[in-house]
Amino acid sequence: MTDDDALTGTRTTYDTVAAAYDAFVPPIADDPIDCALLGDFASRVGASGGGPVVEVGCGTGRVTGHLAGLGLEVSGIDPSPGMLAMARRDHPEISFTEGAMPDLDLPDGSLAGLLAWYSIIHLPPGRLPAAFADLHRVLRPGGWLQLAFHVGDRRHHRTEGYGHQGIALDIYWLPVERVAALLAEAGFVVETHVVRDLSARVPQARLLARAD
Repeated sequence: MTDDDALTGTRTTYDTVAAAYDAFVPPIADDPIDCALLGDFASRVGASGGGPVVEVGCGTGRVTGHLAGLGLEVSGIDPSPGMLAMARRDHPEISFTEGAMPDLDLPDGSLAGLLAWYSIIHLPPGRLPAAFADLHRVLRPGGWLQLAFHVGDRRHHRTEGYGHQGIALDIYWLPVERVAALLAEAGFVVETHVVRDLSARVPQARLLARAD
């Protein structure tokens, strides 16, 4: 499978399940741990002088909207028109545009913060260095990056989900140490990492990094 095939499969799947996904996934405000982590991210962006923040892979905009509620100047980017339609419906005050890593249509050094909340999980691991380099490119020095992803070391291929059959979606579970090492190679300093749900079938990671 080529990188273009992977992106097309991800886009098509999320276009198909967008309405069901929007109804199924709970608000971020229901999770006190993630609320605290996102609050810390917002505070660091503010303490660094504030400025534009982008959620890459924003989906239906539930996290983008939460960040806006924390006072950030935030917008969203996603490859799925179906998911973007949900985001625009639910958050008409926020700008959402179509796009995907690792080819973001954003100027160099233009952002104070970036959020990639379960969006790197759809990138083939070989594309992560290019994606992280692009994220570093669009952040100003000292800008902040918050990642969320599944912990592991495998590819999980889904053919059903959110009440739909016949989808085709690859989800990559990633080792925390490898993600941190790739971020460092791209010019980031990893400030904190949190691994959640250690007893679950798939633990979850949150990494906060600063553009050096």
